[in-house]
Amino acid sequence: MNTATPPDTNNSAAASPFRFAVSDETLNFRSYATNDPVPTGRQLLAATGRTPPEEFSLFAILPGGDFEDVRPDETFDLRAKGVEKFVAFKGDRTFRLTLDGHAVSWGVQHMPGSVLYSLANVGADTAVFLDVRGGRDRLIEPDTVVDLAEAGVERFVTAPRPAPTFDIVVNGRPKTVTGNTVTYEQIVLLAFPDERDPNAVFSMTYTHAASTPPVGELGVGGSVQIKNGSRFNVTRTVQS
Repeated sequence: MNTATPPDTNNSAAASPFRFAVSDETLNFRSYATNDPVPTGRQLLAATGRTPPEEFSLFAILPGGDFEDVRPDETFDLRAKGVEKFVAFKGDRTFRLTLDGHAVSWGVQHMPGSVLYSLANVGADTAVFLDVRGGRDRLIEPDTVVDLAEAGVERFVTAPRPAPTFDIVVNGRPKTVTGNTVTYEQIVLLAFPDERDPNAVFSMTYTHAASTPPVGELGVGGSVQIKNGSRFNVTRTVQS
């Protein structure tokens, strides 16, 4: 006697919808669902209200970060673990670029730096750069807008964010320093770079600082936060 349990044709898991997320060029994703585990690009676009599908381009963001073109009559398997992500653009113009070696397809000529940061998924200590062949890489900030039609715009990389520089004034002379904090010893060296007298003593005042209060005195071992235009006055005396 066969005691095997017959297959459950009403299995709820088989009938549950398959979820996916779609965004436009803003990368603000909205969630959708379909009962078809292997829909066509046409079905995916229709589910989001983007019709007729021939007027849109659709790209899947693969787990590794690469973009895959999904044409209207091509199918895409949604049965992988997790929510599948897609980006849809009005029109069929496509700009090709790479981000840390991953192939990205973009349907809008002007791409905000904030989108590159979202795609790279990096922390505050990491920045996005345009790789300039034969020249200095260009730092892309989140508020930068990149023209993807510009010659040479195709390869972006991430790297540690460089420390910011500030223009300050020390004893009436302009100086450029790295980082938003300076020390007493650092300012003395900028004011008197050739000082060799061990009996020299320095007093220091500052104005227009980023610290609170923005004016004050700085002593040995002290530090202060600065901004562009911060000013320091260093006076030298010699102890007998």
